[in-house]
Amino acid sequence: MSIQIGEVVAVMGVEVSVRAFENSNHETHFFNGKKFKGISIREFVSISHGFREIVCTVEGEYLDERNFELEASEKLFTRKLKLRPIGYIEDDAFKDGIKYLPKIGDIATLLSEQQVGSIFESKSSDGYIIGKLLKEDLPIALPWQKLFNSHLGIFGNTGSGKSNTLTKLFTVLFANKLNSIASHSKFVVLDFNGEYTGDQLVGADHKKVVRLTTRNAEGDRFKIHDDEFWDAETLGILFQATTNTQKPFLRRTISGRARFIDVPDSLTHYARATIRRVLCSTDPSVEALEQVKSLVRQMPDAENLAELVGKVGWNNTNRSFYLIIDGQTRYPDNEAHFGAIFEPQISRIDLQNLSGFTELQVRASLQLINDVQFGSAQYEHIQPLLRRIDSLKEEFSRVISVGELADDEDRLVTVISLRECKQDVKKILPILIAKHFYEQHRSVVTSPPSTTLHLIVDEAHNILSQQSNREAESWKDYRLELFEEIIKEGRKFGVFLTIASQRPADISPTIVSQLHNYFIHRLVNDRDLALLENTISTLDSLSRGQIPTLPQGACVVTGTSFDIPMLMQVDKLPKEQEPASSDVNLVDLWGSDDD
Repeated sequence: MSIQIGEVVAVMGVEVSVRAFENSNHETHFFNGKKFKGISIREFVSISHGFREIVCTVEGEYLDERNFELEASEKLFTRKLKLRPIGYIEDDAFKDGIKYLPKIGDIATLLSEQQVGSIFESKSSDGYIIGKLLKEDLPIALPWQKLFNSHLGIFGNTGSGKSNTLTKLFTVLFANKLNSIASHSKFVVLDFNGEYTGDQLVGADHKKVVRLTTRNAEGDRFKIHDDEFWDAETLGILFQATTNTQKPFLRRTISGRARFIDVPDSLTHYARATIRRVLCSTDPSVEALEQVKSLVRQMPDAENLAELVGKVGWNNTNRSFYLIIDGQTRYPDNEAHFGAIFEPQISRIDLQNLSGFTELQVRASLQLINDVQFGSAQYEHIQPLLRRIDSLKEEFSRVISVGELADDEDRLVTVISLRECKQDVKKILPILIAKHFYEQHRSVVTSPPSTTLHLIVDEAHNILSQQSNREAESWKDYRLELFEEIIKEGRKFGVFLTIASQRPADISPTIVSQLHNYFIHRLVNDRDLALLENTISTLDSLSRGQIPTLPQGACVVTGTSFDIPMLMQVDKLPKEQEPASSDVNLVDLWGSDDD
């Protein structure tokens, strides 16, 4: 038994009209020691239909002016409720979907708070609680098994509480399941603003923080294996190589290195032979000479050779190189002149202990010199790539180290902070990091997957935006294609993506539409709201209409893991666990007028 509040008077399609009884408009009802919420928009009622209870949500109420009774001189209008069925209760369990519809004359009753909670709460949630239902103020457990077996999207304007929601989701997961998941899963956080480098998410014993900085050489470095670095795709990502000319050039450079990798000191011999060939060539190339001048400036302990080569000029009449020493003209293609002037300096070249990026620059310069001499590449097509390598080499060497991977790679959570990186590096490095973890996991995963990788990207619009005009279209396409592959194909490999953003409209619609579950905080921009309407099939019009007016910390939760959309107020984390994204307190900062 429950409190009766009305009677069905019309059923048109899936729209149900109920004539409300006179005592149905109280705020709260009590019956048999149980508390019942009164009738209002988004509340839930039950309609008895045989031995089943059809659960409906209240979408509106109105006074029917066409049906009234005269009582003395007063008009009495009929109060009606507009309901929409969302499921039914059978064997004391809620099941979503419209399988049964009520009939005229069926009685509508209120649901107790416990019954309302059962609509949203999964029986297998094991106490995974991050907040309460906004209107009912009931703690609600989310189905963590379905939630973290899917791609997640957390959207909301600045200050709406999305960072707290992101942190709360994983903090509660680790608090409840740390021992169970530590040996089976890995969580990687791309942190653009340094919000998760403290005590957030999980304890220090299970967390590795990599603080990258391009300001100096004192910061941490992201480690990649030698084989991974010497890969055309990796180098193409780092230096934004064009597909048709510069990537094939990088492949030639890498294959040349691989061919002679087992020959002792092969790079030194290669450099010496190339410089000799350019200076002594009977068919000299000005472009090759200019590249040699650039090359020797990059070599360690080669200042004297760089100064000497810098003096070499081009004699257009004789079509040969020359240089003037002590007032006398010398010709490098003259064997005696070369042996006396250049050979002693060239023989001192030593390239055995170069870092990864310096070795790349040297090898790329040598490859270009050879390509130009033998006519297999256009200098003007490849030179922009070498200029990018030269300009970005110093910054990348501060944030990336090439070599053997460290033993602490198996930490449960890896937070990679990009807060102190320049904007160009912030655009490029996350692609490399995502590719590194994705391919590393895919290469060892079984079928079905016995391990999972969870990639968490806060402020995702930084790297998943379609609006950037600072990069070539081909590079933008590659950047988005990588993440689109992860979100479309990753699930079969046990790779799951969680993205958080204040501008979902800037993110690729393909990525947004492939997400499975959404936590949507306050959004007011029309483009953002239109994107949600077009891409999220589980978001009903009533929930969508409330998004622009949600209070701080409240969100609409919807997706494939939930029977119906719910309004949730996410609990605020303790001060020491909340992300470093709190609003500034101007009262404390500026003081009061009395000071």
